[in-house]
Amino acid sequence: MKMDQSLSSSTAWRSTGKLGSLAIFAVFFLIANLNSVEAYDSLDPNGNITIKWDIMQWTPDGYVAVVTMFNFQQYRHIQTPGWTLGWTWAKKEVIWSMVGAQTTEQGDCSKYKANIPHCCKKDPSVVDLLPGTPYNMQIANCCKGGVINSWVQDPANAAASFQVSVGAAGTTNKTVRVPKNFTLKAPGPGYTCGIAKVGKPTKFTTADGRRTTQALMSWNVTCTYSQFLALKTPTCCVSLSSFYNDTIVNCPTCTCGCQNNITQPGSCVEGDSPYLASAINGPGKSTYAPLVQCTSHMCPIRVHWHVKLNYKEYWRVKITITNFNYRMNYTQWNLVVQHPNFDNLTQIFSFNYKSLTPYQAINDTAMLWGVKYYNDLLMEAGPYGNAQSELLFQKDQSTFTFDKGWAFPRRVYFNGDNCVMPPPDAYPWLPNSTPLSMTPLLLPTILFWAVLGCLLSYV
Repeated sequence: MKMDQSLSSSTAWRSTGKLGSLAIFAVFFLIANLNSVEAYDSLDPNGNITIKWDIMQWTPDGYVAVVTMFNFQQYRHIQTPGWTLGWTWAKKEVIWSMVGAQTTEQGDCSKYKANIPHCCKKDPSVVDLLPGTPYNMQIANCCKGGVINSWVQDPANAAASFQVSVGAAGTTNKTVRVPKNFTLKAPGPGYTCGIAKVGKPTKFTTADGRRTTQALMSWNVTCTYSQFLALKTPTCCVSLSSFYNDTIVNCPTCTCGCQNNITQPGSCVEGDSPYLASAINGPGKSTYAPLVQCTSHMCPIRVHWHVKLNYKEYWRVKITITNFNYRMNYTQWNLVVQHPNFDNLTQIFSFNYKSLTPYQAINDTAMLWGVKYYNDLLMEAGPYGNAQSELLFQKDQSTFTFDKGWAFPRRVYFNGDNCVMPPPDAYPWLPNSTPLSMTPLLLPTILFWAVLGCLLSYV
């Protein structure tokens, strides 16, 4: 009997050990794959930035290539101060010259006596040139200060290109080595780039469409975005209100940070502060570090959704986007909102609109952005730092209700980053959905039955 017990206990111990090993393996697997999981965006599952490297001609010691970045993200763009592209050379390549871009550092080129290369670093970092660059230094899709617009909002400006002349490299398809360790900052972290994959040479069609040429060699690199990697804290929040309830549900407290001028002086500034101008122009201006107005949520951006009116067959919503950042004008901003009634959106005022259908048959996601030269620029914090619009929805009687917060959005994104919503139990409720303590008209009835019960107990 004792032997059987010992055998069973040892078997159980081995089983427990195996389960423990499996659990540890699962934890490490999740940690290792955390970045790839977070990089997936359910509202834009195929969104990415694709870098295409096309060798156009051979030179005595290398080649000339055109590098193009295509932003295939529907609503996420790269804003000021722009992108920075980096990689590591596979051999001892140098950059002789560039058109439409430049490296941030030249590196050690001391071994070259006469013709000095543009860059000799093993891991160069490339940035776009600014608007107004002389024409002889430009190439198509260059010189926009690193700004790349989103694919849906402005497809004509959703790409960036530059030309690079590479030396000390191979001069045939078999001797050229593909660069590795590609990085993309836009302008900070957030993008993760895969390995470069050699593919079919890119084909180019002439303007008249009568001739097609192709690159000598091409490879592609795909970069995906993760808000988890890009930001330590959220950058926007959502507040809610309605015509049927006086409650205004503010953004959750400390959504993007907390006011703490004792341990973090200068973390925010009051709108009426006499030192506002000096704070804006102080340290951090050149790096575009946010300087936000002191609020309970401390977010640079707040999106307010107000259920405004109710008609027989329609209902109306007002959206207000407020900028609390004193150091940022948001150009080409956009908003993505998910709500089941977007399949019956009748009219929208003063915003552009496009339906996004990440789930094909389900039309519940909308992309909104400003009208050019009217409200496409969201000014810095202050009296003009807001943009507003109203949406008119047609009711679907089988699904429409104001009950249980149905009229409020499910998700809100600003410039591609997910905004923090208030907790569902804080949403404005219909008056007949509130607890009895909130319904004074019922108090006389309750009091009557309570007194009557007491009287009957004495009879």
